[in-house]
Amino acid sequence: MADRSGAGQGVSLLPVGGAGRWPPSGGPGHARPLPARRRLHSPGQVRCDASCFAATGVREQLCWGRRGTATRRDSAMRFPPGAVLLLGLLGALLGGGASGLLELSLGKFRNVLLNQTNPVEAVIRNIASNVTVIIFQVHAQQSDVVISFDKNPSTNSSGTGVDRGLISILRPQQTVCTWYLRSLEANQVLSTAISIPYMEKDPIPGGCNLEFDLEVDPNIYLDYTLVDVRIKFAPANLGYMRGANPPSCDSGTGQNSRWRLRYDVYQYFLPENNLSEMVLMNHIRKMSEVQSIKANGVKMLTVTSDDKTDVYFSSLPGQGVIYNVIVWDPLWNTSAAYIPVHTYACSFADLVDNCSSLSKLSTKIFFTALAVLGLFTCFFGHRFWKTDLFFMGFIFTGFFFFVFITRVTGLGYDVRLVLTAVAGITGGILLVACWWRFGSVLLCMLIIGLVLGFLFSSMVFFTPLGDYRVFRDDVVFWVTFSSVALMIPVLFVGCPRILNILACGIVGSYSVVLAIACYVYTSLAYIALDLLRRILNDYFSRAYTNVPFQTNDFIVLAVWIMLALSGVTMQLRRERSEVPFPPHPYLTWKRERERRSTNVLDPSHHIPPLRERIHSKLLQIKELFQKEQPAGERTPLLL
Repeated sequence: MADRSGAGQGVSLLPVGGAGRWPPSGGPGHARPLPARRRLHSPGQVRCDASCFAATGVREQLCWGRRGTATRRDSAMRFPPGAVLLLGLLGALLGGGASGLLELSLGKFRNVLLNQTNPVEAVIRNIASNVTVIIFQVHAQQSDVVISFDKNPSTNSSGTGVDRGLISILRPQQTVCTWYLRSLEANQVLSTAISIPYMEKDPIPGGCNLEFDLEVDPNIYLDYTLVDVRIKFAPANLGYMRGANPPSCDSGTGQNSRWRLRYDVYQYFLPENNLSEMVLMNHIRKMSEVQSIKANGVKMLTVTSDDKTDVYFSSLPGQGVIYNVIVWDPLWNTSAAYIPVHTYACSFADLVDNCSSLSKLSTKIFFTALAVLGLFTCFFGHRFWKTDLFFMGFIFTGFFFFVFITRVTGLGYDVRLVLTAVAGITGGILLVACWWRFGSVLLCMLIIGLVLGFLFSSMVFFTPLGDYRVFRDDVVFWVTFSSVALMIPVLFVGCPRILNILACGIVGSYSVVLAIACYVYTSLAYIALDLLRRILNDYFSRAYTNVPFQTNDFIVLAVWIMLALSGVTMQLRRERSEVPFPPHPYLTWKRERERRSTNVLDPSHHIPPLRERIHSKLLQIKELFQKEQPAGERTPLLL
């Protein structure tokens, strides 16, 4: 490993898109590594002639030193608030090659407005001698930010992305570190920056990078698709004092090597239905330092040095998520945090299907129509038995048909959804026809029980139980899932009416939840969506399916429970004195036909044939559009 006595290293990155390939092909919001080399940097005094107006409202007044260095004015000097604000805005907005100065303190966040023409120089002074490593990081929501050691960044001394950082391994007696910040956008970009110090016994994130081009890489690389999110990071190394040689990464696997380190992966959800920049800036602070990560994040798993340092999560388009990793040294009981990374699993730049409008029009029409039918079934399904059969047959046939055409064809989403609707209608009609011809309650309740069983089994695996490592194996998962799903019709085989009423209330009300999810984000939609992802994607089993459960989800859950309980209670009370199921339709029709043919006194015996009745109705409709003939004589009388 090369000498680490310099002031820091450069991380060079490019934005990532959502194409679902690794390495990603490009797009705003995420980053991948490019070849880069470490560059020694000798920090000195800063020369600038404009102030940096931070988004926090903190103002720095700068003046020229005798040797061209920028010095801070004494805090006792007073300016009118309006003049200070105007001076700050001019320093941030006007061009002309001026550079802003951003004075930082270790462990303190600063919001700063960046643009393309005026780089901001970030400086930390008076670094304590017991600090050996400083990780400097900057975060923006969607616009890429360039962070570098030079005023004119190069590929081997800078990094580009929305969540990027540089690591500085300090030399003996070094007390100042300097970085340069600017955005790639012509307009101003709101970002937040922080520098975090670590001591000699703290592990160094990314210190044993064996995969990426950087020697020491504390960044987390993120890639996403509509199905899953992948994060990847480089292994860490043991800490060491200033001026010493770094521990070898391959000296052995004992307790005195970096193999004793453990990695805890944390996840943090932003507020639902909130894409604000300031919300992200405020919440990403909770995932930057070790103690705040442990206090606010959700620990998903622990990775050892023997495991691969990449983790998969289920994708939540439109929902902001922050990921970070804490590396822990069990011998010294010290920890260090990597640079947090965030994603919304969608694009802000796309004109269609962007983060603000994720649901397609076809999806809204499909699930809104399904919700109307489901709401009717929830309250009146058992009484209107054929409508209930059509609804359940639609769901059963449509689900498996969508899986089939997605697996074997490359058709577009809208085409597949239309074909699924046609197949579902056909399946519903066929189930009603089977009931009319054969009158088998057992066959119909098997289909209805399987629909309810699939939903119930999906709800079981929607809980934290679904993230257990044993269910990563597809055989174990599908055997368990099928057993739970089949348990429902088996348990209610002796009381089919209760099974049907429960299915009407629970499945019918859940269709309303799916319709709500087309307009407002709710995690409850992933009860069914995660099952569909597991069937359609061979590698979804490796993804952790944790989802947020916030205010919207509690409201939608209350609506779901209220509808289900109301529908089940109403139908149980109304149907308790009625026959469990209607009589066999085909036998009833056949019996009526024989009775009419033998009983001439029955008025129905004299009903005209169907063809004549249809012809008579058509004539009546035709008469409605004929002009009425005037009454009376219109010709003159002949004498």
